[in-house]
Amino acid sequence: MTQGPRKLRPSTRGQVAPFIVMDVMSAAAAREAAGGDVLHLEVGQPSTPAPRGVLDAARRALDTDRIGYTVALGIPSLRERIARHYRDRYGVSVPAERIAVTTGSSAGFQLAFLAAFEAGSRVALASPGYPAYRNILQALNIEVVDLPTERADRYQPTVERLVAAHSGDAGPIDGVIVASPSNPTGTMLDGPAMQRLAGWCRANGVRLISDEIYHGIEYGTRAVTALEADPDALVINSFSKYFSMTGWRIGWMVVPADLLRSVECLAQNFFISAPTLSQIAAEAAFECEDELQANLARYAANREVLLNELPKAGLDDLAPADGAFYVYANVAAHTNDSVEFCRRMLAETGIACTPGVDFDPSRGHATVRFSFAGATDTMAEACRRLGDWLR
Repeated sequence: MTQGPRKLRPSTRGQVAPFIVMDVMSAAAAREAAGGDVLHLEVGQPSTPAPRGVLDAARRALDTDRIGYTVALGIPSLRERIARHYRDRYGVSVPAERIAVTTGSSAGFQLAFLAAFEAGSRVALASPGYPAYRNILQALNIEVVDLPTERADRYQPTVERLVAAHSGDAGPIDGVIVASPSNPTGTMLDGPAMQRLAGWCRANGVRLISDEIYHGIEYGTRAVTALEADPDALVINSFSKYFSMTGWRIGWMVVPADLLRSVECLAQNFFISAPTLSQIAAEAAFECEDELQANLARYAANREVLLNELPKAGLDDLAPADGAFYVYANVAAHTNDSVEFCRRMLAETGIACTPGVDFDPSRGHATVRFSFAGATDTMAEACRRLGDWLR
């Protein structure tokens, strides 16, 4: 008897959770398309364009450059400029040869996880945390080890939590991801805390991966790079946030020597190279400090509005927003379903924000994230509407 064709099935590796903030953006866009107004506090991207120097460099390149492929690790002059950035900002010496330019930090995470971990490895990360860590790891068949954090920890991993995860029945952990400033909480690790984490990782053979894409967006205290604590940390950064270049899709990694050839070969095969025009333009971003600091001043003003006005509106349990452009709020007094809460908020007030389950699948039903990357007037109006709605 002749059998029919075998049924096609999708890969289980592709069956990861959605990035919910993108769904919120779609709902907000649909409201706008229908003629409704939207106050955008959902998306984690600057509302400002790329700096003028970046735009000028891109225009010159379009007129004079062929815009072909580059070498896989990036244009040498850009890698040199990034290495100089570490000397100037942090006092850390990083050889340009260890810099890998990537197609945004998202490509950096893929390259880092593939180069550093085997399928079945166990990687710890703080919860709440950036959802793409979890989803990329799961797509690569790497086990996610949750580190539930509390306000007392400033929602950051601690050595005590790492010890518990490392010595549990499931076996030791192979890596840990830290983010400082963090998405969604905006909290930061200070120098001693970073030293403790890095020291424990070195002593226990655990790979330290530091997400530093919000560096530069800080309020009062400079963020600490993991390279100050461990020169062999794997660091991921981006031009998207502080440098206001989200859609240019350009980022970088500082790669430990033992992973550099793996990252290079993976980049060659996966991406060939990061976008050439974006690489050329990004080199100019470091010379646009006045404009970037003006953006930071606006974020600081927006932060003050939310920290002052959200408690008046009825949301007074807020994470310490040390950096980035987010306020993470406990809404347990109003809902036990943050997805429905955010849906109703958008429908009834026009305020778009992100439900906490995007960042904390277990406990995020009672939290939401507000982004204050937009205009100051938007923050004030959102607080006014939110107060009226909650009352």
